[in-house]
Amino acid sequence: MMLQIPDVLTKAQVAQVREIIDAAPWADGNETSGHQSALAKRNLQLPEGSPAARQVGDLIQDALGNHALFFSAALPLKVYPPLFNRYEGGHTFANHVDNAIRYLRGTGFRIRSDLSATLFLTEPEDYDGGELVVEDTYGQQRVKLPAGHMVLYPATSIHHVTPVTRGARVASFFWIQSMVRDDGQRAMLFELDGRIRQVAQELGQAHESVIGLTGVYHNLLRRWADA
Repeated sequence: MMLQIPDVLTKAQVAQVREIIDAAPWADGNETSGHQSALAKRNLQLPEGSPAARQVGDLIQDALGNHALFFSAALPLKVYPPLFNRYEGGHTFANHVDNAIRYLRGTGFRIRSDLSATLFLTEPEDYDGGELVVEDTYGQQRVKLPAGHMVLYPATSIHHVTPVTRGARVASFFWIQSMVRDDGQRAMLFELDGRIRQVAQELGQAHESVIGLTGVYHNLLRRWADA
């Protein structure tokens, strides 16, 4: 399932994030690449674990924790600390698949990457190119969102970033290990959760249909989730 999630950050939060990371030193993006990615990637990246990355990453994780749509879609168990990249002057990232397991250097923290996320930090009119192109069962999906909006997609997907030919594309990217490993099961739970909310608005939270559907949702979650 691929999903666009609006307003993860407010415009004021985006401005705060950009003020911090734009003033920080950037490095070659291949410092965190696997073998396949290193052959495909040309961009800049905020060094992993730098003070700026940690400060802004905490802000993003706090925002995610308060975003109901993100929780419903991802059912997160673990979130890899957000990373930050910058594409400019023809920078691009050719077709690749994200590593299945991500390790946080110098710690025992690791996750299975079930979902990939890109949080846009530049307005789309401020740069040319830089589209995230994700291949799924319906063909190629091209994504270029307003600053503060995020796209969530299966980490199993082949994807790439088109060359940036004007301006700079700045974004945060990270991975999520879901409580529900299977993408199809997550999609069904997400759909069911949305329908329950809709029925609750129409009939009231205490209606027997809402209570019954909520029971089905949680019983499926018990069957499929690892906590």
